[in-house]
Amino acid sequence: MAAHTRFAVVRRILATGMVPVVPLSDRDAALGVARACHAGGARVLEFTNRGDGALGVFAEVLEACRDELPDVAVGIGSVSDAATAGWCLNLGADFVVGPTFDADTARICHGRKVAYVPGCGTVTEIAEAESLGCELIKIFPGDALGGPGFVKAVRGPRPWSWLMPTGGVDATEASLAAWFDAGVVAVGIGSKLASADEIARGDWDAVTQRVAAALSHIGDHSIWQEEAL
Repeated sequence: MAAHTRFAVVRRILATGMVPVVPLSDRDAALGVARACHAGGARVLEFTNRGDGALGVFAEVLEACRDELPDVAVGIGSVSDAATAGWCLNLGADFVVGPTFDADTARICHGRKVAYVPGCGTVTEIAEAESLGCELIKIFPGDALGGPGFVKAVRGPRPWSWLMPTGGVDATEASLAAWFDAGVVAVGIGSKLASADEIARGDWDAVTQRVAAALSHIGDHSIWQEEAL
């Protein structure tokens, strides 16, 4: 069972404005990134279901995070079907993220009171996902869809949409300002927060500093404030 409720997860993502995306190729490396992100101020983490054995690693990482980082909402990403989502929900995932939108996954997640953040690439997909109760919509791949310009265009006719681009978001002030000024409520960032080289070297201080700086930049541009949620 999830340790953090659906609404608590959504509120935390809105309040912080960023979801670090962590690879699951190795348990110790994933935990190293998780600890570094937590030290930098992140309280929501998405671990990616990519590669053979990733879900097994996720089970171990989730258990470790529950013990070491109980204030962190732990989600699973790269989930494309309801069967995989259900397996992760039974492990206790706090939220589920997909590269695509799947109606059955929305139903199973929301039936368990767990947040589902689907990946959408058209206004029609966004509208359908929202009609099934998805509060947050992942814009993916963010850069290939047109970047901040796509977000601004979507929010013209749909100003109520809460959009979170992933792919093409840098951890720099200029990149973050462009996205948030276009109207996103949060961003997902992976290798631009923790590069493969830094993970291989175990350079966790660099990751922590980058996460802290990114959250500071987001705070200067985000339309959300904790007290308003």
